[in-house]
Amino acid sequence: MTFTDALAAALDLVLGLDPRFTEVVGLSLRVTLSAVFLAAVIGLPLGALLGIARFPGRSGVIVLVNAMMGLPPVVAGLLLFLLLSRSGPLGSLGLLFTPGAMIAAQTLLVLPIVVALTRQTVEDLWTEYRDHLHSLGMTGARAVPTLLWDARFALATALLAGFGRASAEVGAVLIVGGNIAGYTRTMTTAIALETSKGDLALALGLGFVLLVLTLFVNGAAYGASRIGARAAG
Repeated sequence: MTFTDALAAALDLVLGLDPRFTEVVGLSLRVTLSAVFLAAVIGLPLGALLGIARFPGRSGVIVLVNAMMGLPPVVAGLLLFLLLSRSGPLGSLGLLFTPGAMIAAQTLLVLPIVVALTRQTVEDLWTEYRDHLHSLGMTGARAVPTLLWDARFALATALLAGFGRASAEVGAVLIVGGNIAGYTRTMTTAIALETSKGDLALALGLGFVLLVLTLFVNGAAYGASRIGARAAG
């Protein structure tokens, strides 16, 4: 199959909403959105508390969180595999080679991004508005909701960055998901598999969707930053 033939076939898959194609795209979006949601629920308050709290060893925690932003996906996948395997401490849950394991893997990768960017954003706001918030009786954890709301546009950019990393991830989900057709096969793992098999049409179609997602995420992040800048001004 020539490149032109593969491209034409890929467009047919995308525009015709081929069941194989839509199944993989749908699972990928469900897994990634679930991971980003969990990372937001856990990471936003944790990052905010880390931004305003002062305690011994805080600098070390910040360094660790920042370092975790660069955690290799295959290492995250390996750690989860060991935890979820039959001989692991969480093996009784039966999550290995399920979408739940893939959500956990992507959450592990996105969470440090959310915590680190939230910490920096909230710490800057806390430095600027601390005296004003204290005068209103908002000290410690009571100031967190206000700070998170005020930083909502910047935090939206952080969540979009997490979505971008999760949607393009392949190593961790391949290890804990197993790339099982119709069950745990995502866009990235399908592209790797179909390319090795020579099915360039499906690989190109899925690659096109990933490219569109990347453009959308970057556009949304830029838009959120512009809106935040106008609101601050």
